[in-house]
Amino acid sequence: MKLRNFSFLNNTSDDDKRLLSTFLDWTDMADEKYITKYSAFLDERQCLLCEKVMASVKYENYLLWGGYENAERKMLCVYPQYGDENIIESFPMQAVTFRFRPEDKLSHRDFLGSLMALGITRGCVGDILVNSGSASVFVKDTVVRDVLGITKIGRVGVKAEEGFDVQSVKEPEFREITGTVASLRLDSVLSLALRISREKASALIKGGTVEVSHEKTDQPSRTVEPGDKISAKGHGKFLLKSVDGVSHKDRIHITICKYI
Repeated sequence: MKLRNFSFLNNTSDDDKRLLSTFLDWTDMADEKYITKYSAFLDERQCLLCEKVMASVKYENYLLWGGYENAERKMLCVYPQYGDENIIESFPMQAVTFRFRPEDKLSHRDFLGSLMALGITRGCVGDILVNSGSASVFVKDTVVRDVLGITKIGRVGVKAEEGFDVQSVKEPEFREITGTVASLRLDSVLSLALRISREKASALIKGGTVEVSHEKTDQPSRTVEPGDKISAKGHGKFLLKSVDGVSHKDRIHITICKYI
């Protein structure tokens, strides 16, 4: 594998570079040998890096898909030109839905822990959608049989079946925060989101606990834009929804959505 130059990306580890180099090797294989390749499940940050790298080489014959619209964890498919028919149906993944009593409270962590206990790696598991009395898990097709054999999550009895109901996908819930900031610097926006001083927000950022659109940053002066997601470890996740104008004192009105 040829290690590529990713100097245009920020905060990329050697593991990131190896993964992205593999994806670019796949584009060569698709163009030269007409081979289609699929990745394991990628997290949101890896998906974002993938999109940036594909854009950098102007490669369009790829798709990130997680089993339903707006999935967080997705597989990458790199395919030859004119090979995009039925791409979604070809992804090597399957949804498994677990049924249990609504009074048995199970969490995302409960399901993930049970899967890991079977020796299933994180890359084989996509999103886990937990509802009252049911949970749908997206997994690589190589582990479907093992997942369907699960009869207990912790001490709770469950019944597993193939497939999932798209109606079980819940829209994210938000609480809106509105206010004004002196600028769209990260420390200013985070200060409003967390209702703390700008100095405290700056300290959090410098401490390495903050990500912007899944990229770690320690720069309080970094500019954020509408659509950027901000997460602060231990404090929650936020979306800069909109910039709503400027006050007569030249402060910027913004709307932030906090995930709840």
